[in-house]
Amino acid sequence: MDKRTTVDANREERRALIDEWARQAQAGSQEAFIKITRHFERQLYIYCYYLIKDPEETKDALQDIFIRAYRNIGEYRGASFSAWLYRIAYTHSMNVLKKKKREQRLADRYRDEARLYTHTERDSAVMELLEPLTPDERNLVLLKAVEQYSFEEIGQIMDCTAVGLRKKYERIRKKLVQYERNKGGAKIETNIGSSRAGY
Repeated sequence: MDKRTTVDANREERRALIDEWARQAQAGSQEAFIKITRHFERQLYIYCYYLIKDPEETKDALQDIFIRAYRNIGEYRGASFSAWLYRIAYTHSMNVLKKKKREQRLADRYRDEARLYTHTERDSAVMELLEPLTPDERNLVLLKAVEQYSFEEIGQIMDCTAVGLRKKYERIRKKLVQYERNKGGAKIETNIGSSRAGY
């Protein structure tokens, strides 16, 4: 018997043994399934690792694959148990990769939003500036001093005349200056005066 024939014979013998373990496992033998697990765990780990590329996630995936195979072994119909098991491994590995991509997208989005909503010194200054104002007054100051809209544009947003908004904005400036003076400082006056919201 030449070498190739010997290899083929050994492969067939191993396949027959695996099929026998599979039949025993289908009949309820946990010991048979443990033999299957021990036989495939190393080669399946290597296969999944090349797909997932993370040792810890691969270990978790391997455990899930064997659990899924054990729970669904009744569906195996005897064509090739190895192929059946690898199909489970492939499907599960692809699901792991899809989940990783989704989690990465969520993480990226969270990081971007966190960056967007992180309060800076400028944010604190704006909050301090708006503190004594009514909601309507805050809206006008935000649109003019922060968002840099013209009075004509703000008029379109608020359905008001530009002339009326200018007068209202001037009253707000005086209100803020007086509020800051009452607190014992002139910081707000400086901030308002140095803003690009002039008209």
